[in-house]
Amino acid sequence: MSRKPISFRTELPLLVWLVIVWGALWRDFSPGNLLFGALIAVLVAKLFYLPPVELSGRFNILRAIPFALMFLGKVVAASFLVLYLAVAKGPTVRSAVVAIPLRSHSDLMVTATGHVISLIPGSLVVEVDRSTSTLYLHALNIYEEADIDKIREETQVIEARLIRIMGTREEVAALNAEQRPGMEGATL
Repeated sequence: MSRKPISFRTELPLLVWLVIVWGALWRDFSPGNLLFGALIAVLVAKLFYLPPVELSGRFNILRAIPFALMFLGKVVAASFLVLYLAVAKGPTVRSAVVAIPLRSHSDLMVTATGHVISLIPGSLVVEVDRSTSTLYLHALNIYEEADIDKIREETQVIEARLIRIMGTREEVAALNAEQRPGMEGATL
């Protein structure tokens, strides 16, 4: 497969990540091992087609900390809900696969949103339609249309928070423009 040339600056985050993974896999962060890992990373990046990691160049730590706390709270609450469903309801629990369209078409944002959702117990991304930025989510405890709407809204709120943390300026501007009248006080 032919590949468009990618600038070294654009490819650098991928290479750095591959070197860190190499060192972690070997549990050896010595200069020699990291140099060999860098050589392997460059070979992998040049020989195999990997999409470039396009970062927005911004990261809002003031939004990341509350997001991390919210995420941990959701993980704990969902863990207890799944425990309750497994013990009290057992096989009568209903689930559904829900299509959730996302705002962002960035691979980074779609991936981050999918991973955050999958790490919360009771939900799992089973498919991603990259062309439409749609996540197909398997969710537990779905009995009516309101439950489907709730899981869609929760996923889109998580995506909005991730956009505010590390999305591009254009994505943040689109998110700000999207806020509806009457929602000025709501924080995503």
